[in-house]
Order: sequence, then structure tokens, then C-alpha cells
Amino acid sequence: MNEQIELISKRICELREILDIPKDEVAKRVGIPTEEYAKYENGKSDIPIGVLYGVASVLGVDPTVLLTGEDPKMDIYTVTRKNHGVKIKRYEGYEFLSLAANFVHREMEPMIVTLTPGIFPELVVHAGNEFNLVLEGKVCITIGGRKTILSEGDSIYFNPLIPHSQSAIDGTAKFLTVINDFEIK
Repeated sequence: MNEQIELISKRICELREILDIPKDEVAKRVGIPTEEYAKYENGKSDIPIGVLYGVASVLGVDPTVLLTGEDPKMDIYTVTRKNHGVKIKRYEGYEFLSLAANFVHREMEPMIVTLTPGIFPELVVHAGNEFNLVLEGKVCITIGGRKTILSEGDSIYFNPLIPHSQSAIDGTAKFLTVINDFEIK
């Protein structure tokens, strides 16, 4: 497990304990089994981004607090310079760069996701809507049982309540994703 994921897990555990919320209650409210939640909190399993945002909601904090240990500060606008967002490497071959982590009360989460070929992430589900725009390379997006190949400049807007994932094809790929809700269903 990488150091960044371990730090996030420690922040979650510490905040949950300070708020005196049992693990099973957080798990129930996020919609996952307690055993699965415990693995995330103990740093034994990678935390899916949707689960991370669900936990942040249950704990009453902005996801940035769990990601960085700091509160977002901007409420009129925030500028993120090239390659200077909050970078999270979830697991080998998948990382994202949060582009608005410093904006308070944001209703969308724009991120640049970098995918390495040969990595096939688990299907995820979350509420809201999701938009993906391929910036570099080719991305295979799986929605339900259907696979669609997107090339540079192609985009897709979809219902993320349907299990989905993205993977790189023929080399590294980057895409912009904008998600307007991370509540787990």
C-alpha cells in the first residue's frame, strides 16, 4: 500500500474516532460491508474514490480534508496551475489529479486521470452524473457490460449508478472526468 493511501486511512480513522462514530455505522451509511470498510480504514485495501467521498460525507468533512489533511480555503474561485493539483496515486497504473480541491463547498469534482495500460480496475458505482473527455491516448470505458473505445477529443456523459470503469488501450491515456456527486448508492 502506498504511503499516501496509508495517510488517508489514518485521517479517516482518527476523525471517525474523534466523532465517536462506530465503524459499522460508517460502513452502513456508505453502503459497504463493515469488513470491507475496516480494510480501507486500516490501510489494507485501496479506497475507491466513491467510497472516499462517501466516508467524507458521513464524517461531515470536505473530501480534501481526508486527501490532504487540510481544509479547502477558496470560496469565490480557485486556480490550479498545470500539474499542481492534489495528486493521488490510488494503485499502480491509476492516478488522479484533483483540479478543485481548494474550493469550499464544490458541487463537482473535476480530475485528470492518468491510466497505464494493462491495469483493469474494478467496476465502481456512485450517484450523480459523470463526464469524461479523453485528453491523450485511448480509453476503454466499460459501463455495465458494454465497452466503448474513446480516442483523444472524444467524450462520454453517463449515469454512474451503472457499474463502470476506465482502462488505457495502446499506451498511457489521460482523461478529464467531472463528477457532480460522490454519494454511494
